[in-house]
Amino acid sequence: MRNTASDPSRTPTGAPTGASAQAASASAAETASPAPSAAARTVPAAAEASAAEASAPRTPASRWRIVDIVVTAVLGFAVGLVFWAWAAAWSVFELWTMAFPPLMGLFGGVWVLAGPLAALIVRRPGAALVCELLAAVTEAVLGSHFGATVIISGLLQGLGAELAFALLRYRRFGLPTALLSGALAGVGLTAGEIVMYYAAWAPAFQAVYAVLGIASSVVIAGLGSWLLMRALARTGALASLSSGRTARRI
Repeated sequence: MRNTASDPSRTPTGAPTGASAQAASASAAETASPAPSAAARTVPAAAEASAAEASAPRTPASRWRIVDIVVTAVLGFAVGLVFWAWAAAWSVFELWTMAFPPLMGLFGGVWVLAGPLAALIVRRPGAALVCELLAAVTEAVLGSHFGATVIISGLLQGLGAELAFALLRYRRFGLPTALLSGALAGVGLTAGEIVMYYAAWAPAFQAVYAVLGIASSVVIAGLGSWLLMRALARTGALASLSSGRTARRI
C-alpha cells in the first residue's frame, strides 16, 4: 500500500493550492484596507467649489427690491423735512456770519446728508442721487424760500454723493467711502451755490466758502451718515437690508 502522506504530489483535501492562496491573500488585503468614506470623498469637491466661488467675479446687487424703494422714499421725505427746517433757519445763520459771509459754508453739510445716508443704508446704484433729489423736492413742495433752485442743488449734490460709490463699483460702504461721498457731495454743493447765489463774491471769499462747505459735508454728511447708519442697524431697523446684516457682524 502506498503511503499518501509521503507523496509530495498529493495534497490533503481542502488545502489551498499556490494560485488560490495568492487570490485569497489579495482578497483579504482588499477587505482589510477600508474604503474612503463619503465625507472624505466630498472634501475635495467642496474645496474645488470654494475655489471656483472665490475666483468668480463679484458683481454689485443692482436690482432694486420693493423694500429698497420704500426705504429710499422714506429717507428722502424725512431728510426733506430736515432741509425745510434748515432753510427756515437760514436767515439766522446769515446773521451769525454777517461779519464774514464765507462762514456760511460751515452750515452747508446738512444739505448733502440725504445722498450718502441713502447709499450707505440701501446700497443700490442710484440710491444717493434719487434720495437727494427726493429730499430737495420735498423741501421745495413744503415751501422753501430758496424756491425751485433747490431741485438743481439736489441734483448736483446727489451726483457728487453717487460718484463716490460708483468709483468703487458699489462694493465699499465703510467709513472712508462715506467720507469721500460727503466730500464729493460738498463739491456739488459749493459749486452750485457759488454759481447761483454767491457769484458776486470775490474769488478769495468763494474759495474759503468752498473749503468750509466741503469740510462741513465730510463731517456732517460723511461721518454723520455713517454713524447714523450704524446706530439704526444696532436697533434692528435695517434687518431687511444688507447694511443691517453687515453692521451686526462687525
